[in-house]
Amino acid sequence: MTLSTQGARVPAVLVLEDGRTFRGRAYGAVGETFGEAVFSTGMTGYQETLTDPSYHRQVVVMTAPHVGNTGVNDEDPESGRIWVSGYVVRDPARKPSNWRARRTLDEELAAQGVVGISGVDTRALTRHLRERGAMRVGIFSGTALEEEPALVERVRTAPGMKGADLWSEVTTQQTYVVPAVGTKRFTVAAIDLGIKTMTPRRMAERGIEVHVFPATASLEEIYAIEPDGVFFSNGPGDPATADHPMELARGVLDRRTPLFGICFGNQVLGRALGFGTYKLKYGHRGINQPVQDRTTGKVEITAQNHGFAVDAPLDEVVDTPYGRARVAHVGLNDNVVEGLECLDVPAFSVQYHPEAAAGPHDAAYLFDRFVSLMEGPRA
Repeated sequence: MTLSTQGARVPAVLVLEDGRTFRGRAYGAVGETFGEAVFSTGMTGYQETLTDPSYHRQVVVMTAPHVGNTGVNDEDPESGRIWVSGYVVRDPARKPSNWRARRTLDEELAAQGVVGISGVDTRALTRHLRERGAMRVGIFSGTALEEEPALVERVRTAPGMKGADLWSEVTTQQTYVVPAVGTKRFTVAAIDLGIKTMTPRRMAERGIEVHVFPATASLEEIYAIEPDGVFFSNGPGDPATADHPMELARGVLDRRTPLFGICFGNQVLGRALGFGTYKLKYGHRGINQPVQDRTTGKVEITAQNHGFAVDAPLDEVVDTPYGRARVAHVGLNDNVVEGLECLDVPAFSVQYHPEAAAGPHDAAYLFDRFVSLMEGPRA
């Protein structure tokens, strides 16, 4: 349904698969939804979060207590729609206050059929997820409300995130081009595994013409544009399902074409090199995640959204089918692999989002590093 509940008091309940429940009021659409319960620590950028395809089939809990105060505009979306399957907030804004606002957040959620809940103790919910880990969840409101035992059983039968093949559900259906800003310097083939709007823009600002390909494209289709580099984007789901993107990455490595991957693309490169992947307990989601770049020794604050990680040794150079590789970036909160670098072929990747929409710009230099990698063959 798409009934707006702004100012109404429609009862709603959030039900976790372990049986814990949180009661509140409907926010956005009234009805029911299922997904994986995750939390985001961003204090701003909720519109970018909602429209990030990496959040496909996830119910996002906002740790910031007050959400919706800047409304919704037409400039900041990271894709053509909201991708989260549900939304959880504590204190929704009663009225937005921003000169760019066109609609309220509640109205936008309702218009796109996104079932949410407000008035929830999101601090207690976040602490619960940190202790127990991300898990399946359902939000129910209006006529979808039933007795809690029945709702718990329905949540437990919903699909989980492990083994979920979602990148194929969010990729573009047709190739499109983002032209270079100013003089064109390079041509890049971007594999859309759930790409955000800002990413090709960041490359275009550096004189790169970006051809965004469906994730199902063949290697021959990609190389038909004679790319100077190949980019693998962020995306949702379990990287263990991404066999075709992994084979594409191996084809790029075989041809020694400069390769750059972010987020899901980091996991794809990791698999192509022979590393495994695994599911994190509750993942990294927010715009305040500290990472050390081991190449420079600098620490950067990064925007992240991932629930899986690459399983690679942190402190040694590893021989792979494509030469030597090492972990180039490490998360300082938990020592999770946050980036890979190949030493014998021109390829590297990071687990976070250097386009940072929204978020800090500490990692923007990675696009310049990609440019330097593409300048190498020309030199």
